[in-house]
Amino acid sequence: MLAVPAPDVLAAFTLACGVLIVTPGPDMALFLSRTVAQGRLAGLATLAGALSGILVHSALAALGLSALLAASPAAFDVLKFAGAAYLVWLAFQALRHRGGLTLEPAPARLSTARLYASGLGVNLLNPKVILFFVTFLPQFVAADDPAAAGRLGFLGLYFIALAAPSCTLMVLAADRIAGWLRASPAVMRTIDYLFAGVMGAFALKLITARTVGS
Repeated sequence: MLAVPAPDVLAAFTLACGVLIVTPGPDMALFLSRTVAQGRLAGLATLAGALSGILVHSALAALGLSALLAASPAAFDVLKFAGAAYLVWLAFQALRHRGGLTLEPAPARLSTARLYASGLGVNLLNPKVILFFVTFLPQFVAADDPAAAGRLGFLGLYFIALAAPSCTLMVLAADRIAGWLRASPAVMRTIDYLFAGVMGAFALKLITARTVGS
């Protein structure tokens, strides 16, 4: 059962979420690039997948897996190296197939299901979100709180409520600048390299991440 945190805790969490949401990450780069490449519906489908990934993280946190990961370097290593490998693959795809923010029609357009799956996958392996739920979210719940699971669940859903409207506006804005980007091939290629760089940087961050207390 969901449990609402105290007002001061909720205010601090809201501020922290605002900072996290506006910080660029692999999920943001992905749903914006899909919007530019295939339109708003594609961007929204990818965004829906990313938000669904947050639901998964919330459920795992509520069940205590966040505490397990924070306490078990071996378990955390499995996630961090798998996530790093996935992000490196995304960077490689961006450089090889111009996948960062490709605007030209793709040989085969991704279906809504595949767009959703790509958003879900990049979110589940996103180091920013993993570290957020593993090491940051539990800070807003006391270890001896009998309603800790409910509070974690509430905070996870609250984070989605904050992220959904702001990210939707990003998708709408990305679609509107598609014409300008199509007229600038050099800018598009630069964005591809930036996309690959972001993927690589987050992969490095994930590899070098450490559990609490290490």
